[in-house]
Amino acid sequence: MDFSIQIENFPNIFAKGKIGKYETMNRVKWAACCVSNFNNRDGSYSEREYARDHVIAKMGCGIITNQGAYPDKIGLGKAYSSQISINDDKYIPGLKKVADIFHSNGAIAIQQILHGGRYGGIDLDYCIQPSAVEQTLKHFRPPHEMTVEQIYETIKDHAEAALRAKKAGFEGVEITSFMGYLLSNFLSPFTNRRKDEWGGSAENRGRFMVEIIKAIKKLCGDDFLLSIRLNGTELMDEYGGNTDEECILFMEMAEASGADLISIVIGWHESRSGALGRDIPYDHWLPVAKKAKEHIKKVPIAFGPRLADPKLAEKALGEGLIDFWEICRPGLADPEIIKKIAQNRIEEIKPCIGCLICLSRLFSNQPYICTVNPVLGHEVEPEYHIKPNIRKKKVVVVGGGLAGMECAITSSQRGHEVILYEKKNRLGGQLLYASKEVEGGENLLRLIPYYENQLKNKGVKVILGTEFNKKICREIFPDVVVLATGSTIERQKIPGIDKSIVYLAFETLENNLNVNREKIIVIGGGKVGLVTAEYFASQGNQVWIITEDKRVDTDVSPAFKWRHGAWVKKFNIKVLNESKIIEIKDTEVIIKNIKGDEISLPMDKVILAGPRKSLNNLLIELEYLTDELYVIGDSVLPRGMTSAIHEGYRLGVRI
Repeated sequence: MDFSIQIENFPNIFAKGKIGKYETMNRVKWAACCVSNFNNRDGSYSEREYARDHVIAKMGCGIITNQGAYPDKIGLGKAYSSQISINDDKYIPGLKKVADIFHSNGAIAIQQILHGGRYGGIDLDYCIQPSAVEQTLKHFRPPHEMTVEQIYETIKDHAEAALRAKKAGFEGVEITSFMGYLLSNFLSPFTNRRKDEWGGSAENRGRFMVEIIKAIKKLCGDDFLLSIRLNGTELMDEYGGNTDEECILFMEMAEASGADLISIVIGWHESRSGALGRDIPYDHWLPVAKKAKEHIKKVPIAFGPRLADPKLAEKALGEGLIDFWEICRPGLADPEIIKKIAQNRIEEIKPCIGCLICLSRLFSNQPYICTVNPVLGHEVEPEYHIKPNIRKKKVVVVGGGLAGMECAITSSQRGHEVILYEKKNRLGGQLLYASKEVEGGENLLRLIPYYENQLKNKGVKVILGTEFNKKICREIFPDVVVLATGSTIERQKIPGIDKSIVYLAFETLENNLNVNREKIIVIGGGKVGLVTAEYFASQGNQVWIITEDKRVDTDVSPAFKWRHGAWVKKFNIKVLNESKIIEIKDTEVIIKNIKGDEISLPMDKVILAGPRKSLNNLLIELEYLTDELYVIGDSVLPRGMTSAIHEGYRLGVRI
């Protein structure tokens, strides 16, 4: 690490670590983050991924785990469309290049071997697992039960894959029982219902894991590192999964069989309880790590689920709850996180907001992206790099939401003079409304102090409580004006829409409208409608959502659809899909459903949550008052946080 280091506030994070015979330069382990889906469909590496790996290497982690590679010839282990392969010697040169990149900054390099099992066979019409247990998530392939011959072949595949990693220059490999992949399929009584030596008792269910560890050590040598990712808790009780005590037992079996490090993970993809999203507090899972540490004494424990706060990680390391802080999403959000911790610039760390768009994209067979880091995956593209301006310009950004703040900061980094106008007295835009989500919404607000700090550090002049107009534009004469004025709720032409009992969702959430034991009708579903309905239902009100769509969660991230479904059920919110309001009366609304039937619902208040419309009236007013005029974010088309931040950045690097 070539940092100007001031580690007195984080001595445990930057202490030397130990794994096997190796000493690490610090106690941070980069997690494999599943895969990136940046690579080629044939399992080979792409230039896009090599560029990404240089960023990971520069991050400064003591251990870097490369993304998961599938080990078998057929592709039954392939869980993602662009997952890398390690099933043939032809992949060794590409992997050697990766290992060399990771070594360039002093890291120990580990290659993860990921057999998808229940979630694999993505290019085939079936998957394999210990028993043919029906999929609970229907987009995965129909399962076939593994034969004993296939079990031994898969063990051999893992060992040979490990040898290829060794030949490529990696110090070790990691096998993964993460999130419901093949290894966890064997360990779990839910997916392992075999009656032979590979199923039944915990000892038999753990046999596959033990045999893989032994086979790798036998082929590669005892000094070749072996890390294993194991569940500390599966969150699979409703399916009959392992107890937490059985999870500990498997860790003990791995330790006894020769594992050099145990990485603790939480949950399966099929879990109906949150594990990694913003609805989970930062230190929520630390007791799981503590329990494991009480039983595992000979090998180090790495841990990272929802441990995104470096101060909490420092404390956990200092108290001996964990031996390595494992990071993934915090590093996706801010690749300079380790450098900033080392230099005690905590307030400059761009926080992961737990939106899980990274995972959601993978399950749609798309490359992962990060809401708060627009550069992720574009490192190889010169147009995404911030370069000094050719000519310094006066840039005015109108709107202090995510798109506006990101654009202002990026433009300032290029050397422009930037002024940001926000008509309200607070920055944040519609982030302020989104943060009203009933569980974890407040975590979204972590972005606002970050942006406020960056605006100040980059020299952006911020003017609050002032609505930018053509008069101001004439007075200051900017070279560039960027409209990032967001969107609002459209008042549709419905009889009674102008009554005093009708509110806009954004206004009620921003002003913390406090009502109790009232009947509330929310018009419009999607994220805005759901957050609004859940917010008021959680206060003890009776809430209905009326939407013209077939589903109420049409624009909700896949990772949060089930969460909102659970909250709708928890707060007893009623939903009428494919229905519309045709009249608002003083104490009732009249609704027409898809069959043409008219329904009357009693109410005290009506809240409009959709549709949204862009606010871009200034576009016409300012057309001839500046050389360059741009529109970004919801001002173009109402969408979400990801589009806002990414568009703000992309314009900022072009101005």
